[in-house]
Amino acid sequence: MCGIAGTLSLEPGGRVDAATVRRMCRVLAHRGPDDEGVHVDRELGMGMRRLKIIDLATGRQPMANEDGSVWTVFNGEIYNYRELRRTLEQAGHRFATTSDTEVIVHLYEEHGEDFVQHLTGMFGLAVWDARRRVLLLARDRLGIKPLYYVADGRRVLFASEIKALLQDDVSREVELQALDDYLALGYVPGSQSIFRAIRKVPPGHLLRCTQAGVVERRYWSLAYPALPARPRSPADYAEELRALLRRVTAEHLLADVPLGVFLSGGVDSSTLVALMRELDVDPLRTFSIGFDERSYNELDGAGVVARTFGTEHHELVVRPDAAALLPELVRALDEPFADSSAIPVYCVARLARQHVTVALSGEGGDEVFGGYLTYRAYKVATAYRRIPRPLTALLPALVRRLPTSHRRVSFDYKAKRFVEGAYLPPADAHCWWKLVFSPDARATLYARAPAVDDAARLYREAWDGCGAPDALTRLQHIDLTVYLPDDLLVKADRMSMATSLEVRVPFVDHRVVEFAAGLPPDLKVHRLTTKYILKRAMAGTVPSRILSGKKRGFNVPIASWLTGDLREMVHDVLSEARVRRAGFFDPAAVSAMIRAHEAREADYSRNIYALLMFSLWCDEYLRAPARSEEVRPCEATPATVAGVRVAVSGR
Repeated sequence: MCGIAGTLSLEPGGRVDAATVRRMCRVLAHRGPDDEGVHVDRELGMGMRRLKIIDLATGRQPMANEDGSVWTVFNGEIYNYRELRRTLEQAGHRFATTSDTEVIVHLYEEHGEDFVQHLTGMFGLAVWDARRRVLLLARDRLGIKPLYYVADGRRVLFASEIKALLQDDVSREVELQALDDYLALGYVPGSQSIFRAIRKVPPGHLLRCTQAGVVERRYWSLAYPALPARPRSPADYAEELRALLRRVTAEHLLADVPLGVFLSGGVDSSTLVALMRELDVDPLRTFSIGFDERSYNELDGAGVVARTFGTEHHELVVRPDAAALLPELVRALDEPFADSSAIPVYCVARLARQHVTVALSGEGGDEVFGGYLTYRAYKVATAYRRIPRPLTALLPALVRRLPTSHRRVSFDYKAKRFVEGAYLPPADAHCWWKLVFSPDARATLYARAPAVDDAARLYREAWDGCGAPDALTRLQHIDLTVYLPDDLLVKADRMSMATSLEVRVPFVDHRVVEFAAGLPPDLKVHRLTTKYILKRAMAGTVPSRILSGKKRGFNVPIASWLTGDLREMVHDVLSEARVRRAGFFDPAAVSAMIRAHEAREADYSRNIYALLMFSLWCDEYLRAPARSEEVRPCEATPATVAGVRVAVSGR
């Protein structure tokens, strides 16, 4: 695991200065505090910061083949590297290390640009072919690891994080389409970034960069095979799934350093703990986050799992210290990001890093196996639309009169969202139920509305691009290709790497995703039971209380925080004077929203938090000078940690 960066001059006779690459790497030191390496070859410079996970002694990067004609820098893990190495050695390749990185250069020698097809794992990587003067940039199939780039006609810059690109005189002009999408969804989706000059390498894509320009091609996309005429029994599918998850989890345990697992007390993380126990991980370390607010505190469920499997369990109760914590998140994320669950993920990563260097996480289980309430909402909406409209005409008005609650995913919140989106087409409804700011709300918010496309276009494009015939699978495809890579995996990567912790996500392994893509839809959401096949596969192993419990996750009581501990910060950062000075939004509209939330006239917590994080981002990236100092792991403080408990349960 590391952070990578580099530059390729596209100008005739262009040369790269090693100091430029080192400057880019310096701000990625949190991703790789253990080592630094730089390689310069005339117009090409590449570098890395290393977090030692595999081959601690000889796995230094940049790494080359035998004659130095092929070089690579690599962020991630290749789980099948031992198998690949054996095959390559049989073909005559000679290895100098025991690192997974070295298989990349030999794979490229053997297979050319198709080398990425052979990799199983998570990666953002660069390969330099010195003979052909070709730079290749590639990102893993699902987008677990990040890779950003700038291609402006005179150079190509690349890096694991945006902050590294900003070290080399890159324009900070805001991309207004990205801003509008952020306000709609709470994150910046797709291949764009918040900066007009900076792009993302899309998941499953490879970029070929030469002095002739940059060519992008897709090397993988998720296929949905036709279901057999006589589907297998649920028991057969469950047995195959359990065996697959056990094998994939075993591969994700590959490390020469201590590892553990994030435990929320839900089905996904509990499944990982159960499989790790079967695989004889010892000590089995688990890490959980809780809150004082009862409806958000899930430590009881995590404790049940920890005791069941005899883990060395670490718990932490979080209270917000906004002045310290939120700016740290903004610096780590690089782009505006309004998913408030980044707060507990950051805190649990910081807790885990005190004990381990690698942690497994259950991210992706909901998208892959059908765990979201929105999937149930689609089924309910289908039935709801069959009711004659006169019988439901009064329902929206009645629902809007429900008192506003600040409890987690409260009934009034779900009911209001449901009736407003029930009659929309499936992709639009799916987007509506997730929106932060609606199109009308965004139009009211802007000081001067930009000419942009609505974020629902991304959902429609994913819906149309899915080859599955059924609606549920198409909705999952939306989440797998939009929400997962640009929200959940961004959160997991940045929050963990900010603390120099590597997080691995077995449910996002492409073999698991491809298996799930071939399942009958009613094995994912069976009637109104979500993740049916995963629960069936783990029945008798994971405690029944967990399998039958409500959906878990690292949720945050942000609604009550905004009117309590964070209230002073909200009124400062989103004051009319500061909003007016930024120039993006109408100060009166922002103030009216804050007043309505505090009066409990409506729950505007997600809206206010999105504006708060955007304003802090502006302070950090638009008004402040470029930062050249590294982003260091921060220490837990009494202001952010209310209490920590460690328990070693008997087996």
